[in-house]
Amino acid sequence: MKLGLICIGRLKAGPERELYARYAERIGAFRRLGLEGLDLREIDESKAAAAAERASREGAGLLAALPPESRLAAFDERGRAITSAAFAQFLADERDRGRKALWFAIGGAEGLDESVRARASAVFSFGAMTLPHQLARILAAEQIYRAMTILSGQPYHRA
Repeated sequence: MKLGLICIGRLKAGPERELYARYAERIGAFRRLGLEGLDLREIDESKAAAAAERASREGAGLLAALPPESRLAAFDERGRAITSAAFAQFLADERDRGRKALWFAIGGAEGLDESVRARASAVFSFGAMTLPHQLARILAAEQIYRAMTILSGQPYHRA
């Protein structure tokens, strides 16, 4: 199952992009699990003046960038918080259902538009605190990597 992130905004060169790249590279080493890579699609932030309009335009951009026949999940502060082990089980369940691709959406400063949340099969939260969307994509990559280590049977200190 191919994995990907669709995100609002672009990571500029620097430590955030390097850290994301490091996790994406580590994820690429786990093909034997039936999980493949971590593609990244970055959508420009909307310039609309009103917050609701920005979220709506960005949501439309996220949905338009979703590859056909892909399953969508999302990270959003209004999602449900789960453990890393439960997230690993979610990935395994999606893979075992024969999904071809699973993409995760991360919104911009206004969060995810309701159209994206409604389209997603699952919406997860990193917690109630506000995070920069650039940091959220690094956390998403880290949790996907952690899920793969759990699924591969590597020792997990929380198990």
